[in-house]
Amino acid sequence: MKQNSVVKGLILFILTMIIFFVVYYFYNGLHYFETTMMMNSFALPVLYALVAFFSVRQIWKKEHTISFKVAFKNSFLPMFIGSILSLFAIFSFLNFVDPAAKDILNYQFTQTNKNELQQVYNKEKARLKTQKEIDDLNKDFNESMQSFSKEQLKGKDVFTLKYFSYYFGAIFLFDAVFSFFMASFFRSRSPK
Repeated sequence: MKQNSVVKGLILFILTMIIFFVVYYFYNGLHYFETTMMMNSFALPVLYALVAFFSVRQIWKKEHTISFKVAFKNSFLPMFIGSILSLFAIFSFLNFVDPAAKDILNYQFTQTNKNELQQVYNKEKARLKTQKEIDDLNKDFNESMQSFSKEQLKGKDVFTLKYFSYYFGAIFLFDAVFSFFMASFFRSRSPK
């Protein structure tokens, strides 16, 4: 069973890297960050969840029962292996092979945050009635916009080892929580 989980983890890693390079080659431009976020938010979690689900379901169908521990392990291990290998590969690629792609992602990340701040400001300003509220909003907005000045952004990099460890923490949490639910679901079900 362990070898099967490792193989599934390697398959997830390969599929993740295929998705990464498809986005890299076809969308490396104006919408690179946006497309990357869409893949990371929707396509990859669904892919990882499906592999975990079918990994556990395969054992459950074959043996007609499954313990919580076995279900958790067979759900978690492929996702963990795929995640950790993918993060190391993507980190290495963006930092050592093509730092220009990392620069594009950093720039688009900053611009996306700046645009979202501007949208929130515009909505809030339209909603406010008194001049004091508008003045307070303008003050907060101007202070927030200072974080986007050239001096503040110089050397800012969201693709460092520190940030990747945050990404890994979030992915690890997703893997663990989803595996917990898979194990809870399958251990109490009958395949018939």
